[in-house]
Amino acid sequence: MNVRWEEHGWERLASGVGRRRLPGWDATVGLVVGEDAVLLYDTGSTLREGAEIRTQAQALCGGRRVTHIALSHPHFDHVLGTAAFSGAEVYGAVGLAELLLRDRDGLRSSAVRHGVPASEAATAVDVLAVPGHPVSGEWTLDLGGRQVLLANVGPGHSGHDLALLVPGDQEVVFCGDLVEESGEPQAGDDAIPSRWPAALDRLLALGGEDAVYVPGHGAAVDAAFVRAQRGSLAARFGTA
Repeated sequence: MNVRWEEHGWERLASGVGRRRLPGWDATVGLVVGEDAVLLYDTGSTLREGAEIRTQAQALCGGRRVTHIALSHPHFDHVLGTAAFSGAEVYGAVGLAELLLRDRDGLRSSAVRHGVPASEAATAVDVLAVPGHPVSGEWTLDLGGRQVLLANVGPGHSGHDLALLVPGDQEVVFCGDLVEESGEPQAGDDAIPSRWPAALDRLLALGGEDAVYVPGHGAAVDAAFVRAQRGSLAARFGTA
């Protein structure tokens, strides 16, 4: 399929693989197109943004709908658009669904504190769609003509960090906020700094030296960048 990603505001990373850097917080959403299924990695910060991503994804896929969603971690700018994708199967690190349901108020408050209009945040949280497929180790998805690997590589940035490996001539690893390029990695109250460097070790083992690593925020990077950020985090938090 000849997908012209850039015409829709997306960046092509490999054959059938692309990403968009969303406005506002520069958060990444990723798209992987198979012959039979379409996987979206993260869903944006509001239902409105999720609906916009849905429309763009369908245009990129010749009218086909997103069938699978993988959520990288539980922060508002990555999960609040999920309910815009009716019928999609949703995957997340084990425990993510329970956390999102338990902490609806915190999720809404975080969104509003960062600038999401209160009404939009409330609506998104009220209809919040959570993972029905918990990933405790690794999970291979067959999208038709290609397989992708979901890997629970955390904790680190949060207690529920899920990465996505897309094999191919150019391997692509979607890292979530375990890696950030457009600023220093953010460690909120739910971060587990002592285990963050080890999570980056697992990312590097997943993708190897030649993969493209896609941060949760910022431009795509290489293994050397991830390794350097691992060193910076270890020094910052006093871990090995």
